[in-house]
Amino acid sequence: MQALVAVVLGWAAVVGGTGANAVSAIENPAIDMPAFLLLSEEAAALREKHRVSEAEFLRLSRQPETIVLDARSQQKYDLLHVRGALHLDFSDIAVASLERLIPDRSTRILIYCNNNFSGAEDPFPSKLPAASLNLSTFVALYTYGYRNVYELGPQVELARSKLVFERTR
Repeated sequence: MQALVAVVLGWAAVVGGTGANAVSAIENPAIDMPAFLLLSEEAAALREKHRVSEAEFLRLSRQPETIVLDARSQQKYDLLHVRGALHLDFSDIAVASLERLIPDRSTRILIYCNNNFSGAEDPFPSKLPAASLNLSTFVALYTYGYRNVYELGPQVELARSKLVFERTR
């Protein structure tokens, strides 16, 4: 947390315009990097407690009031997804789409991404670990007020997965 505070304060000093070498700030009230960094840190702490095994993911997915959410592209979702998963492309996560798809912020949401499955590059192409869609999706849902989010933790060989998959087309 101290490192994050140092980054935010350092960023604020640069943008704030102190000294002859200061960077000029470009104002945009619709983008808030310091808040993003703080919320990401909070989400990371919750995420560590909300990563689950494949068996637990499967068990939770069968519980009432639980949604499995796939935030990959529509094309990848259509190729193959966990049976029953709802689709909301990460780029479409916004106030209105979340209110429509998951109006109750206390709903249990299970997420997975490309990096959870190996052996199926077409539907689940590998991303760099730091660019894993689980990370972005977890932080985005947390930012919108969803705290009952659980992430499939391990990487599973698709052919050995206990999860059931389906195609849209």
